[in-house]
Amino acid sequence: MKDPYLWMENLRDERVLRLVDEENKRFGEFIGGLSDELFPEVWEYYSIPTLHQARLTEEGVIAMYRERDRQVIRWLGEEVIVDSKELERELGDEVLLQGFTADEKGKLLAYSFSIGGADEGVTRIIDLETGEVIDEFKPSVWNVTFLGDGYYFSRFYRHGETPDGVKAPAVRLFWKGEEGERLVFGKGLGSGHFISLMKSTDGRTAMITVTFGWNSAEIYAGPIDRPEEWRKVYSAGVPAQPIDVVDGKIYILTKEGEGLGKVIAIEDGEIEEVIPEGEFPLEWAVLVDGKILAGRLVHASYRLEVYSLDGEKLGEITFDLPGSAHPLDTDGKRVLIRYESFTVSYRLYEFDGRLNLLDGKEVRGEFTVSEDFAISKDGTKIHYFLVKGERDERKAWVFGYGGFNIALTPRFFPQVIPFLKRGGTFGMANLRGGSEYGEEWHRAGMRENKQNVFDDFIAVLEKLKGEGYRVAAWGRSNGGLLVSATLVQRPDVMDAALIGYPVIDMLRFHRLYIGSVWIPEYGNPDDPRDREFLLKYSPYHNVKPANYPPTLIYTGLHDDRVHPAHALKFFTLLKEVGAPVYLRVETKSGHMGASPETRARELTDLLAFVLRTV
Repeated sequence: MKDPYLWMENLRDERVLRLVDEENKRFGEFIGGLSDELFPEVWEYYSIPTLHQARLTEEGVIAMYRERDRQVIRWLGEEVIVDSKELERELGDEVLLQGFTADEKGKLLAYSFSIGGADEGVTRIIDLETGEVIDEFKPSVWNVTFLGDGYYFSRFYRHGETPDGVKAPAVRLFWKGEEGERLVFGKGLGSGHFISLMKSTDGRTAMITVTFGWNSAEIYAGPIDRPEEWRKVYSAGVPAQPIDVVDGKIYILTKEGEGLGKVIAIEDGEIEEVIPEGEFPLEWAVLVDGKILAGRLVHASYRLEVYSLDGEKLGEITFDLPGSAHPLDTDGKRVLIRYESFTVSYRLYEFDGRLNLLDGKEVRGEFTVSEDFAISKDGTKIHYFLVKGERDERKAWVFGYGGFNIALTPRFFPQVIPFLKRGGTFGMANLRGGSEYGEEWHRAGMRENKQNVFDDFIAVLEKLKGEGYRVAAWGRSNGGLLVSATLVQRPDVMDAALIGYPVIDMLRFHRLYIGSVWIPEYGNPDDPRDREFLLKYSPYHNVKPANYPPTLIYTGLHDDRVHPAHALKFFTLLKEVGAPVYLRVETKSGHMGASPETRARELTDLLAFVLRTV
């Protein structure tokens, strides 16, 4: 099939750069001075600190925050260890901190950062006492796990091939000590496989998970310092993750069965069911002080449950607002938990048998969170959240995703608060393809079932339209695919569309950047059977003249995960058929954004577009 805009995949082509420049100006003219008027207000809410990670060490808690115009890694409530602004002064460019880990003693810290928001970056290991950089990796490495005489790390090959001759993209696990680095795990694993390493809380056992896409898992375990003795202990055609090892038993959370999550324990090859499946999905579990603390997803928000090691339920903890709650770290005696909601940027809790609030930030005001259901084309009930301020102007801004086993749970969007204060309503739809109702819910929205996701979104938008709302539909990444597919199928169910960093050309996604790793989720365009269902919904291949609503497609030139050509090509086709479509290309941004101000400017432009169009 001939692609007239294949040349747009070359981001150095002068025509591409000219298009970006011209369309950025045209979009700027459309929103006029509104974005500049809104920016101070969005910046106020964006500047509320947000917590991303935290680690327990013998010296105290280390946490990573975004604070106003910088990101920092600091001792909780105390001195800063890493400051993105200082890195920018050193490197002369915008820096995005990507994550960190530390050793249990609080002596060593590994952190990663990127330039301009790209996925590929730099990892540094520093001595926490002196601040000295003792090692540096380019490009970044992940999963750094410290032992006394060295550390493990995983390397994601985006280009070329692995040391054992497998073509990228692929992952390998290495050990680095005084004698240098050596490959210790993953030899022969092909593209689409991911590797993660966990250390048991007693420090003795390595637990390695090998996943293929987002659909299956194999778990290996063995002495932490002897990788040659790591052996497979569990294999499943569904997602699974190790929890911990206690008295020779490895505890695992698996989606085997109905896909709702259960905890099993394995000892000497014998499997024992500890916490059986329930009505709602069990999303995570940690072992703490001889008990199991678990997070259960009930209609897309979390409650905590406490069990004994033999599965007896001892109690449960609910929150004052529907929210997201995830464990950040545990040492076997305490667990750090991060909580977030639509008006709560974060709360950091410690659980040691009781839930104790350590830190937090939230927006005060008269806000309400409600929940409802729409009925999809095949009769499936689709849950969604609605958030309102004091006024209701019957204007809804609805966010969706629907894929990769990712649940959309309540989260803080800084640019949404000004929208609520102007009488807007924010919606979040829980579509098939995510994990909101278990693994079967995920599988009902992947590969040949992807149309279900679009039908679910249409049902939610259609219901809101029927209730008198003007509706702006918004999605990012896989959510950009969602909104673009809905746009070409049913433009009548939305009054505006916002499509961010999207996957849109479903016949070439696997040939662009790391797109081939998404084949397990979407299907393989080179397989005639898969190509048939991909072509049926591929937004790029289904553009036709229609009464399209105002549409904003936005991306970043430095996005090295989802190629910007998806956005550029789709924009050009829509413009050809006369659609009122606008393009915004951030020249300093990667898939996950860039500096705080660059990201806040982008979010402000989204708000300005919504206010202009609905």
